[in-house]
Amino acid sequence: MEPDKTTPPANGAPADPAAPQPGGATQAPADALSRTPDDLSGDPVAQAAAAANKPAAPTNEKKISPIKKLFRKINLYFLIFILLVVVAAAIAVVNFFNSQKEAPVASIDSQNLSSDALKQLANTDATVGNSSQTLTIQGNAVIAGQTLSRGNLSVAGNIQAGGSIQGANLTIGGTSNLATAQINSLQVAGTTAIQGTTTLRDLNVSGATSLSGPLTASQITTSKLVLSGNASLQVPNHISFTGPSPNRTINAGVLGNSGSASVNGSDTSGTININSGNNPTPGCFIKVTFQQAFSNLPHVLVSPIGATAGQINYYVTRDQSGFSICGNNAAAPNQVFAFDYFVTN
Repeated sequence: MEPDKTTPPANGAPADPAAPQPGGATQAPADALSRTPDDLSGDPVAQAAAAANKPAAPTNEKKISPIKKLFRKINLYFLIFILLVVVAAAIAVVNFFNSQKEAPVASIDSQNLSSDALKQLANTDATVGNSSQTLTIQGNAVIAGQTLSRGNLSVAGNIQAGGSIQGANLTIGGTSNLATAQINSLQVAGTTAIQGTTTLRDLNVSGATSLSGPLTASQITTSKLVLSGNASLQVPNHISFTGPSPNRTINAGVLGNSGSASVNGSDTSGTININSGNNPTPGCFIKVTFQQAFSNLPHVLVSPIGATAGQINYYVTRDQSGFSICGNNAAAPNQVFAFDYFVTN
């Protein structure tokens, strides 16, 4: 009897049914139904088939919409910036199209009042609002009759008057341009600048007056004329010193019997006419007294007129009230002669 050629595997491992048997025979695989679960778990072919036939496990993750994905990628501040740019562009476009439009021509509609309506307005008064309210007129207003404002009148724009403006007082805070102005009485408290030609009929100046340019006047009457610095006085014509004639006192004993004298001129300049009498003697024959005494001792210049006056060896005595003409020798009797005088202070 031949020994069994089938040798069980070592260590009690099950024999592989697909493995070739001794003698070249191959053992057919046993039916899956006849195999135990342990046998199936150890079979790699069965495990691969079970894994292929096993259904996939359901997925719990939710799908995200594309719009949300887009918002997650874009910054919120960037969206606000784009919105502001769009709004600004829209406003600029609207303003551009509005500027291209032609401005509408303003038209003022007038309304005619019948004679009955005018009579009704003339006999009645209309009161609109009270003192605490304000009347606003958006359009133009034309008032044909007189207008009385019992309170203050404030005008924000210009005032154009076709006729005269009458008022008790006129106060202007800014610049005034007057084409022609007739003023009965003008008082200027500040500085006055006159650029053009000025014609003044009567000018009374109580304070100091400074003229940087030439002054042309037909007559200047002043109580005191002062030339300062290196000023010069130029008089192309004659100089005359007017005023009342000074008083004179003659010495009959020096002029002689029936002698006389007269003064023609002023305190500043003049002529002394002398008629000598009989038997004149040396001495002071006339004294001239000023109408207004000088503040200091004056300078008296005397010039003889005629040969008779020149023959007298004359001299002058003076003080602040007047001067006297005297002679060292007696004048010729019954002669007419004269002396000119010029007095300065």
